[in-house]
Amino acid sequence: MDEIDHGPLRYCPADDGVRLAYRAQPGHGADAPALVLVHGLASNSTRFSEFAATTRLRGRWTLLRPDLRGHGGSMHRGSLTRERWCADLVAILDAEGLKRAVFLGHSLGAQVVMELAVAHPGRVQGLILIDPVFPEALGGVMGRVRRFAFLNRIAIVVTRALETLGVGRRQFPYRDLHALDVRTRAALRDNPADDISRLYMKPRADLRFLPLTNYLQDLREVVRPVPDPARIGTPVLVLRSGGATVSDQDRMRDWIARFPHGQQVTIDADHWLLTEHPRAAREAIDDWCESLVRERRE
Repeated sequence: MDEIDHGPLRYCPADDGVRLAYRAQPGHGADAPALVLVHGLASNSTRFSEFAATTRLRGRWTLLRPDLRGHGGSMHRGSLTRERWCADLVAILDAEGLKRAVFLGHSLGAQVVMELAVAHPGRVQGLILIDPVFPEALGGVMGRVRRFAFLNRIAIVVTRALETLGVGRRQFPYRDLHALDVRTRAALRDNPADDISRLYMKPRADLRFLPLTNYLQDLREVVRPVPDPARIGTPVLVLRSGGATVSDQDRMRDWIARFPHGQQVTIDADHWLLTEHPRAAREAIDDWCESLVRERRE
């Protein structure tokens, strides 16, 4: 699927007045279940455009794809934290008249929705975590970011001060992540031995689309401690890549086992399941969501 219609952006105010952008595909019927798809670091709602266009849930579920504050159409120069993003997700639910939803998050987005399940359990029907990031399991580049987190915190203070003085303040284009996926798949077909992390973990490319301060704050949130999975009582599906570029796999298994109502599916990928194996990821998500609805009705 080389071309895709991302759909228009909708907007609603956060509780502090910041304008939040999201894409919405309504489900049929007043009682249609809802799925909220939350992107990761330096990303936006187009991360899920291909999924939204091809899922079996389309038309039967309401699909919401937010741009987290500080990203895409929700561009904002200010404090970015997982707690703030959780409050924004609740604001979007309220704007759409939804009491509860299933929340899907990728990487940093998985951390956000875990936080949401602890802070607002009444709004969360279930969680789908695509390659969740547990800081203690991080390896490689992100492991080094965690070890030197204090330097990142200093850099955030410095860059925010410079932005206050007007340094680096400019408009940022909106990134089409589906187009990036198409290019990445073509590159991997031409050179199967290539490393997808080399193609995707490019801070210089990311910084064409969001401020440096926002990128640094994303990194800070990635390496912060996450809620204990044992505190999350909702059903959880974990889609985990079998690769080990980003996280230590043994530690990941230990963390995932702590979810009281968790189910795990492992797919042979690195850390970008929706890019590397979109069909396998989509089928696992569709099957789980449909089973969740059946169990609720029985």
